[in-house]
Amino acid sequence: MKKLVIDARESGTSTGRYIDKLIEHLHKLSPPLEIVILTKAQRLDFMRQIAPNFTTVQTTYEEFSFGEQLGLKRQLAGLQADLVHFGMAQQPVLFKGKAITTVHDLTTLRFKNPDKNRTVFIIKQQVYKFVIKRAARKSVRILTPSQFVKDDLVAYAGIQPEKVTVTYEAAEPIADPPTPLPDLQNKKFIMYIGRPTPHKNLERLIKAFALLRAQHPDLLLVLAGKKDANYRRIEATVPEKLRGHVIFTDFVSEGQLRWLYEHCAAYVFPSLSEGFGLPGLEAMIHGAPVVSSNATCLPEIYDEAAHYFDPLDVTSMADAINEVITNKTLRAELVEKGRQQANKYSWQRMAEQTLSAYQQVLGM
Repeated sequence: MKKLVIDARESGTSTGRYIDKLIEHLHKLSPPLEIVILTKAQRLDFMRQIAPNFTTVQTTYEEFSFGEQLGLKRQLAGLQADLVHFGMAQQPVLFKGKAITTVHDLTTLRFKNPDKNRTVFIIKQQVYKFVIKRAARKSVRILTPSQFVKDDLVAYAGIQPEKVTVTYEAAEPIADPPTPLPDLQNKKFIMYIGRPTPHKNLERLIKAFALLRAQHPDLLLVLAGKKDANYRRIEATVPEKLRGHVIFTDFVSEGQLRWLYEHCAAYVFPSLSEGFGLPGLEAMIHGAPVVSSNATCLPEIYDEAAHYFDPLDVTSMADAINEVITNKTLRAELVEKGRQQANKYSWQRMAEQTLSAYQQVLGM
């Protein structure tokens, strides 16, 4: 039986949700492969729960580390796999075995992160540019979560389009019961959930909210997500007149997130760059009308189920949000189309497409 190793070091992170769902649904398919999951110590039990028939092996090598380049390469060689699936572009550049790589997007190449040491980040960014080109060229197959990322990678790395397969991701309903945030009960609010890195464009969202306040003085803007250095930096820039009206929730539980989706006037996604745009689909599942940036892959993923704006134009953003929260007909249409659009995507289908890619490159 052919042996497949899946690099799941990202498991448990926002990016790692992809690899977690892939392994969970791949296990349900009972593939005719010996599958080994390579993950960190804190995720061993989780992997054994969702995929008890796969072998789970611990790895200690961090992404973007020197140990990854030598130690992980040595560990992979010891496993003697017929195929390795790297769930991200970061991998040992000297690994010579047969590999499939998932490239989620090229955002890291194009945006800085002020939360990181500037010099260190620039060095890592240059290394990442080399690694992603190398991975794209030496992998026997590349998987991307959208056609936009496929086209972007083909142009950037100079590879043949036939080498890249699009395997769309998906959103699932939050199972936890909705848990209200007491300070937001009976309040009208728009929301965003996610990281506050520069490409998420939250500074312009706050400026657009300032314009909206002229017509909607009781409206609140809720920014949900763990308060890291970037969130604290953004919070410090909020004008005095908006203090108390821009709410930074810090970490929210699954139940609280579900309640936010179900009670917001609109979910706003102002991002400048995405590979798939999962939060918008999750909002759609829970009945939130989505107002979205028209950048990168988002129109591809949301199609007619979102109301779009130019993410570089604060007035365009404010006008689009205003139309959704004031036009009941438009809002109802977006809610209905959103549920239909979200239902077009399936983790199970993604796993089936990925298994098909494995079998093709293994000659099965």
